[in-house]
Amino acid sequence: MTQTTQPTYNPGKGAGETVGVALLGLGTVGSEVLRILTDTGGEFASRVGGTLEVRGVAVSDLSKPRPGVDRDLLTDDAVGLVRRDDIDLVVEVIGGIDYPRRVVLAALQAGKSVVTANKALLAAHSPELFEAAEASGVDLFFEAAVAAAIPVVGPLRRSLAGDKVNAVMGIVNGTTNYILDAMYSRGAEYDEMLREATDLGYAEADPSADVDGYDAASKAAILASLAFHTRVSSDDVHCEGIRSVTAADIAAAKAAGCTIKLLAICERLVDDDGAESVSARVYPALVPVDHPLSSVTESYNAVFVEAEAAGRLMFYGNGAGGAPTASAVLGDIVGAARNIVLGGRAPGESTYAALPIADFGRVNTRYHVDMQVEDRVGVLAEVARLFADKGISLKTVRQEGVTDGARLVVITHLASEASLEETVGALKSLDAVKSVNSVIRMEG
Repeated sequence: MTQTTQPTYNPGKGAGETVGVALLGLGTVGSEVLRILTDTGGEFASRVGGTLEVRGVAVSDLSKPRPGVDRDLLTDDAVGLVRRDDIDLVVEVIGGIDYPRRVVLAALQAGKSVVTANKALLAAHSPELFEAAEASGVDLFFEAAVAAAIPVVGPLRRSLAGDKVNAVMGIVNGTTNYILDAMYSRGAEYDEMLREATDLGYAEADPSADVDGYDAASKAAILASLAFHTRVSSDDVHCEGIRSVTAADIAAAKAAGCTIKLLAICERLVDDDGAESVSARVYPALVPVDHPLSSVTESYNAVFVEAEAAGRLMFYGNGAGGAPTASAVLGDIVGAARNIVLGGRAPGESTYAALPIADFGRVNTRYHVDMQVEDRVGVLAEVARLFADKGISLKTVRQEGVTDGARLVVITHLASEASLEETVGALKSLDAVKSVNSVIRMEG
């Protein structure tokens, strides 16, 4: 018989006691967290019910100058720091996966509560981390892992715990939103706007995590896990980035009364027999200009939540940057430290639903298909017949003359990904169709 580990109840250190804090990482976010804790420690003590004291800061390079930081706090031994007896709370803002996983696990197994901003770590290893936290009876907080200062994790984890969430959709990556917004407002190409985003510090030297959708996919996995009480990893998220979006696509979106946004979409799907499953996906999509998400500009983020009792909720704000991310981290620090002082724990992992992950081919949405066709009588009928043969009905059709043929743009009604993929393949082999320029989904 398998023996389960019973979590340890946390009775609290007692009002007025000191919470020893270990900070892992002193980059943009870590430096801001340390500054605010140092400058406003008295206010935090009032909110927590006890004193917060940073007792160690783990960094990778001890030789680097760090003005204003007490060098006696610095160490390059993060594992040793989190295991110290005078540490109660560990704040991880390193980034990455493998090394932070080892350090965070060591902290949790040593009975230390953890606050992390690391979405990639959570998307890859949340079951292991939550199990370690449960076994030790400590907290694992992660509000800053999704959309920085925007409070969306807390509402899904606590405020909506008594409701049934059916969908979460939003813009959760500031870099790609800046690029797409600039392309829309200026008519510029992707490469030009990526260079600008890099020069302004929105994009990293290697922008792959952002522009290829991986950052948004990690956040989608976290949101879907919380919303649907089901373990969803980044591997379960269908992921497409924005590298292929062109100025011509943006112009076509404008002509259709839409913008293009990189969306993270998490849905509860129900089949004809009433069986439920979960879909989590990231891709660029057309959004009507009258939808609130279309007005989210620059590097801002916004998340829509649809719940049965609460209805439609929208969370909007600054989704990146040192100060906004530090705000979310500090909120978690207050919550975790209060539990350490006064006792109790925050909600742990909730995976009771254990819904299956839906096959991406089953997902239904609308499509904007842009084609180059022969300029002759009967082409439109041939194309429309092909869509009909695949069970896809057309909502709108727009045709315009271009050099060497005609341009045909169709917008479909709801259709499955599998049907659309078959249709595009058939279009490419149709004599009347010279090329399929782009296929972009429509949401909202």
